[in-house]
Amino acid sequence: MDIVGALRTFLRVAQTGSFTAAAADLDLTQPAVSRQVSALEARLGVRLLHRTTVALALTAEGERLIPMALRVIEAVEALGESAGTGEAVVAGKVRLSLPAPLGLALAEHLPELLARHPGLSVDLLLREAPSDLVGEGIDLEVRLGPVEDSSLTGRRIGWTTAFLVAAPCYLARRSAPVRPEEVPRHDCICYARAGDGRLWSFSDGADETRLRIAPRLTADSAVAIHRATLAGGGLAILSHILAGPDIAAGRLVSLMPDFPPARLPITLVYPSRRNLPQRVKAVMEFVVDAVRGDAMMG
Repeated sequence: MDIVGALRTFLRVAQTGSFTAAAADLDLTQPAVSRQVSALEARLGVRLLHRTTVALALTAEGERLIPMALRVIEAVEALGESAGTGEAVVAGKVRLSLPAPLGLALAEHLPELLARHPGLSVDLLLREAPSDLVGEGIDLEVRLGPVEDSSLTGRRIGWTTAFLVAAPCYLARRSAPVRPEEVPRHDCICYARAGDGRLWSFSDGADETRLRIAPRLTADSAVAIHRATLAGGGLAILSHILAGPDIAAGRLVSLMPDFPPARLPITLVYPSRRNLPQRVKAVMEFVVDAVRGDAMMG
């Protein structure tokens, strides 16, 4: 029995909650996945999953096995990557979660990374809220703002730059705000990501003003907020990645330049691991270089 292979299969079943989904992800048949999990249970002498006709659920033993299985697989990967010629080999899949604007920007450069490492593949997830990294098998995630989960390892890699913007057609109907206290009187479009998207913060470099917004429109997608703002829906705070080209082209107007939105830390987080696989390190450095290469995130 390939114990490492069985552990990988068990983790995918636990992460997807389905033998069928795990089989598709692993390029195996559903019966093969089921046999591997059953063999692992027989080898360990415990039941890892509760099986019903409609769902799967981890047993207490299955829950306890997940972190141990991750450590075993990481140790095997680290050994395999450093074996042979003595040079690390970058190969395998990396699951990378990013806020949508940054993810869309990085997607343009990912082919360069994949060309350098033919054995590498990346599963790019565009997420507006923090993920369960261990439960979903996510290797790396970029988070904006404070990171509350102390169980994760975090690496500060930059700071956000955002603009308060509106379309010219909206400003033709409403006078542009010149001070933060005027903003709540406008139609506002809020980005409901993790945290309180209805609390907007502006800074003049010395003091920070925090405002409670009663939005006319709320969305959990930065791309949706961007499009609604272009259509004249109201004021919005948008990342420079989305707003920059439109400001330059006159499709959006940057408002209150003396009171820009407060900057948020950009943090790369990953499960606490002593030995990161080379595939994860390669993607990590790619993300770090991309963020630090953008002067507006420095």
